[in-house]
Amino acid sequence: MTDFRKTRARAPLRLGLAGGGTDLSPYCDQFGGAVLNITIDRYAFASFLPRDDGRVVFEADDIGVSEVYEPNSTLHSELVLHRGVYDRMIREHNGGRALGLTIKTTVDAPAGSGLGSSSALVVALVEGMRAILDAPLGDYDVAHLAYEIERIDLGLSGGRQDQYAAAFGGVNFIEFLANDRVIVNPLRASDAVCNELESSLVVCFSGRSRSSAAIIDQQTAGLKAANADTLTAMHQLKADAAEMKRALLVGDIDGMAEILNASWTAKKATAAAVSNAGLDALFDLAMQSGALAGKVSGAGGGGFMFFLVHPESRFRLIQALNAAGAQAGPVKLTHRGSEAWRF
Repeated sequence: MTDFRKTRARAPLRLGLAGGGTDLSPYCDQFGGAVLNITIDRYAFASFLPRDDGRVVFEADDIGVSEVYEPNSTLHSELVLHRGVYDRMIREHNGGRALGLTIKTTVDAPAGSGLGSSSALVVALVEGMRAILDAPLGDYDVAHLAYEIERIDLGLSGGRQDQYAAAFGGVNFIEFLANDRVIVNPLRASDAVCNELESSLVVCFSGRSRSSAAIIDQQTAGLKAANADTLTAMHQLKADAAEMKRALLVGDIDGMAEILNASWTAKKATAAAVSNAGLDALFDLAMQSGALAGKVSGAGGGGFMFFLVHPESRFRLIQALNAAGAQAGPVKLTHRGSEAWRF
């Protein structure tokens, strides 16, 4: 297909409530991983605009990078996610024929946020290209393809949960098994439970982004070496995901908080760089200001933290965090995954 209408796509970012890290190889290949995550009202956006000159243009407005390629030129891009998706989709779903278009993207959180922003962007790009090329891809296909583009084609370190969260959306218990088998279990939480959870959440940007690759590589090295401390921590994180699912389904926020605190302790045992003095100070301040529990979202080292708090204490917690120079606020749950539309 070489002619198309203006197309847009988006994919939601996520918070990992429990089990993050167990979606990494070789752990999930050997023991099976499990993650409980929720998608929130922050998105990766992509717009696909047709061109008459055959050029391919990538524009990432939020980071101020723009690249222009002549027809049939080799793409050597700084915007590797854009390039990786374009190359793979053109090769597999357009017979290798170049398609002239402008792809403009923005993400509602900085890279290194810990909210799965990079993977959500890849999912949004795949979703938009799927719509343009009429590619026969379902949600599992979109998520798996996004995973392959990031981890295999581009060789970027990371796990699997972010792509599936972005593609499916909502509240999901996701199992990661050997041979790249993934099972997404949407949780049928009642409206009252979702409202209570949403009202009990505070997200807080720690003030600096971080690269997750070094932390993930350290965790992976510990797993490959069968490091006892790393394995014990990973087993605990997996067990926490199952316990968190049970607590969430009945709306037991205090129970969720207890699991979250234990899970944060276990996560810090998987790699030394997961936490640091700045994150520990932010955590301590939150706990002194009414938070029940908290942890870093994503691999750690920086980015966003999130906290559970009784709703009647949420405003006081947000005030205290912002007074300390952090960027804190409420967040809303979303229940739809990646989607594309034309007009």
